[in-house]
Amino acid sequence: MADLKEQFQKAAQDVMNLAERPDNDTMLRLYGLYKQGSEGDVSGPKPGFFDFVGTAKYEAWEKLAGTKPEDAMKKYVDLVKKLRG
Repeated sequence: MADLKEQFQKAAQDVMNLAERPDNDTMLRLYGLYKQGSEGDVSGPKPGFFDFVGTAKYEAWEKLAGTKPEDAMKKYVDLVKKLRG
């Protein structure tokens, strides 16, 4: 598990240094996987109707409810590896 956490943290750093910014859908997928991997199921109130970005992020995380944090970490690491080429 410690190794997975290290890979997860490294992937989180790597995402900041990608050659080009991924499309919005991929960014939301990364966000949801990161939050699920680091905090578990979504918590807190959903952002207001006019907070489009906040709502999109919340919904991306909410879609992953029930996913084990370890599985989310693995998927996050794999996605970042794929984006890095």
